[in-house]
Amino acid sequence: MINKEILIEGAEPSDVLGINNKNVKFLQQLFPKIKIVSRGHHLLVNGEIREIESFENQFSAICRLSEKVGLLATSHIEQVLSGAASFGTDISLGQEQTSENDVILYGHNGKVIRAKTANQKKMVDLMKCNDILFAIGPAGTGKTYTAVALAVRALKNKEIKRIILARPAVEAGENLGFLPGDLKEKIDPYLRPLYDALDDMIPAEKLKQYIEARVIEIAPMAFMRGRTLDNAFVILDEAQNATDLQLKMFLTRMGPHAKFIITGDLTQIDLPKKSHSGLLKAVDVLNNIEGLQFAYLSYEDVVRHRLVKDIIKAYDQSQKNAD
Repeated sequence: MINKEILIEGAEPSDVLGINNKNVKFLQQLFPKIKIVSRGHHLLVNGEIREIESFENQFSAICRLSEKVGLLATSHIEQVLSGAASFGTDISLGQEQTSENDVILYGHNGKVIRAKTANQKKMVDLMKCNDILFAIGPAGTGKTYTAVALAVRALKNKEIKRIILARPAVEAGENLGFLPGDLKEKIDPYLRPLYDALDDMIPAEKLKQYIEARVIEIAPMAFMRGRTLDNAFVILDEAQNATDLQLKMFLTRMGPHAKFIITGDLTQIDLPKKSHSGLLKAVDVLNNIEGLQFAYLSYEDVVRHRLVKDIIKAYDQSQKNAD
């Protein structure tokens, strides 16, 4: 009988061990010939050397899976031990084989987050060799979702230290009036789409910790003035509602080790009539800057209800007829 310390490498210990060590208890049932005790970032294992070596090999595969999908369920562990888990497959839903090249990251509960359309894939590819990307297209094309997925992947891969998500606080044709509550409660309605995307990719408790520690910061665009945003992945959503001066201010916050994605829909500008969209000017004046690229999405990239494509096409045609 020997004792051995096995480190949890590559994954978050809490994701591997489960809530209240649920996965440790499950592993103990599956490996009754050894004793397993969790100690922070490692396990203490006692038993015969052959049994421990067998367990260590399987546990290494479990950690690799957790690095991909985050918090593990006991069903994930069963699939690893049976050899059924494939890192290119949506293991939580048992879906068909997915190309690893299309996968951006594995989200909450093993959900596969991937580029679904040609222009979403273009967004992913352009971010590999550029530091600023403008993603422009109509509603439902996955601009924001893909951008947030790229940011979360960069955070998980430790390419950056924090994520900053911003939006202009512009009312979409409605007078919201006086909003009660503290500052966070006042601005949250504007930022809800960003929270929705994050909810798919990060477990609720982990997301709460990230926000409290300011690893993930969600704020109105106006709060960017005077800051230098470095070692960060920064997303400006709904950029069509930023004025020219606001967008220039935002872009010039960029530190030497940062990535920026600016998303917008030029068909849904909610600025007052006397104000002009900074995104329109950016398309015109920033075209020839090395390290800055534009990705354009269309109704063909819509990933919402099938009717959304038809609605966008109908409005586009109406605008062409009016012109």
